[in-house]
Parts: sequence; structure tokens; C-alpha cells
Amino acid sequence: MKFTVFLIFLLFALSSSGQEVLFEGHVFDNKTKEPIPFVNLSFLNTLKGTSTDEKGHFFIDLPTSFLEKQVHISSLGYKDTIVMAKNIFKVKRFGMVAESYELDEVVVSHSMGNSDVLNPISSYSLTSGFSSSSTPWVLALYFPNIGAQQKYLEKVTVFFQKNNRFKRPTAKFRLRIYDVDQETKKPQRDILRKSMVLESDVEEDFVSIDLRSLNLKIPKSGIYVGVEWLFVPYNWYRNTVEHPITKKKIEEDRFAPTFGAVYNKNQNFKAMVYGMGEWTDFKVKSKDNTQNLIPAISVKLIKE
Repeated sequence: MKFTVFLIFLLFALSSSGQEVLFEGHVFDNKTKEPIPFVNLSFLNTLKGTSTDEKGHFFIDLPTSFLEKQVHISSLGYKDTIVMAKNIFKVKRFGMVAESYELDEVVVSHSMGNSDVLNPISSYSLTSGFSSSSTPWVLALYFPNIGAQQKYLEKVTVFFQKNNRFKRPTAKFRLRIYDVDQETKKPQRDILRKSMVLESDVEEDFVSIDLRSLNLKIPKSGIYVGVEWLFVPYNWYRNTVEHPITKKKIEEDRFAPTFGAVYNKNQNFKAMVYGMGEWTDFKVKSKDNTQNLIPAISVKLIKE
């Protein structure tokens, strides 16, 4: 039987007083003053967050107590920042500082050999899915670099699970690619140095992106390929769930897409999730305890 694994663990009680405020504002480039779309804002040590839309605007209803909490603000191409929520609430604006590197897009011109597909997947192998309801997570899958040959990233394919509750034709998400921290073995720096916002089509089971023009070398320690939810109005839908204590039906906000998941015996494919300011292991075992549930992501590598 198919089921859905929800990466987000419901927040049923917000505050004792119940008083809420509208937390809204705009995020912009500190130098150019241009709005920054699809910035993720997460309240540390909570399961609460939102994203800016195409015009850099964000809004979310919050308990007043959240104004005393810290907000982690992140967007690919900009320095991650942690700031007090009350400071943003007062001015309703926040400027981000761009990372100090230049994007070097080079067409691969040297001779290439054969290619490998890691974690090959078919639509028929999808067993479940990952969705999000409270804060914009990043779900990442580790791909090892096996063998001595230099390899380049040619293509990434992300699979989705059908979601009949989401009625729009497409949903937006961001692709992330990281190198590996040698000590912690967790995702470290972004290898992609520009924001790649993709769209899933409700009529399709997957989306593929050709990355050959970026000339992305695979580090010896391998890479993590991540998918990042964007809490923008276009991705929003309502979902009905059962309260774990009262068993009553309640409605909750949810955000598309629902990323596909598969069981895999290969222990090299490690899954991690980023939320509330840190990376943590994501482990769900099969009933016989021989396989791990991992994101349905495939990569194609070209060997020199």
C-alpha cells in the first residue's frame, strides 16, 4: 500500500494566549536593492517558516511570542543570516548580502567518455512521497564518487508522487547541489552558484535538468543533491488530517510538490534533511529493516 511520509511534523498548539500578528515584509539585495524571490525564512527551534514570492514579499500569521525568536534567512547565492524576528517585524524589510564569488559557466568542450546513472529509478518503483506543511525544508541525497576517473555532472532527474489535492498544473521547487564536509559527512557548500527554481508538472512523474553547460566537477568525496520546498502562494493547498490525540479531522496548510520516494538497499545513498538551521539524518527503514527510504533522485555522470 502506498503511503506518504510527511517531513513535517504537525504543530497543533501555537501559544497559550492565541494572539497572532501578521509577520510580513520584503527581502532585497543589499547592494542592488532589487527584490530577491524564493528566499526561505525559518524560525529557529520551531516548525514554522515561509518563503518570499517572485517579488520578494513574504507573509505569515504568527503567535506574538514568535517575535522574540530568531529567524534563519537563506537563499542560494546569498550569505545565510540569522536575525531577531522583532527587528524584521518593525521595519518590514531585510537586505541580504551576495556571496563573494562569480558564477563561471563554461561549456564542456573536452572529450568525454562513457556515462553512469546513479540511483536509476522508474515511475513504477515509487512507493511513497515527501511533503511539507510547516517550514521550508531541504531534502538531500548523497551520491558517492566511486573510481579514480574525473566525473562531471550531466543531468539530475527528480521524481514526484501524484497529489490529487493540489489543483494547479505546476509547482515550484529549488534544486540544490552541495559538496561534503570531510568531518561531519554532511552537506557543506553549494556547488550550484545560482538559484535554479524548477517546476513539476502534475501530468508528469519527473523533471530532468541538463547541467552540462555548468561544467560541474564531482568532488572526490561525492555530492549531495537536494530539493527545497518553497512556501509561496502558488504552491499552497489545503489538506485534511486526523489529530493524533483527539482523532478529529482538521485542516492544515500544505505546500507542493510531493517528492517521490523509493526503498533502496545501497547504504551509500544517505538521506539528510535541513530545517531549523541544521542538517540531520533522515532514516526510515522498510518493514524487514533491509532497505532505507530515500528521495527518488537520479544523477547522470560523464567520465573523462
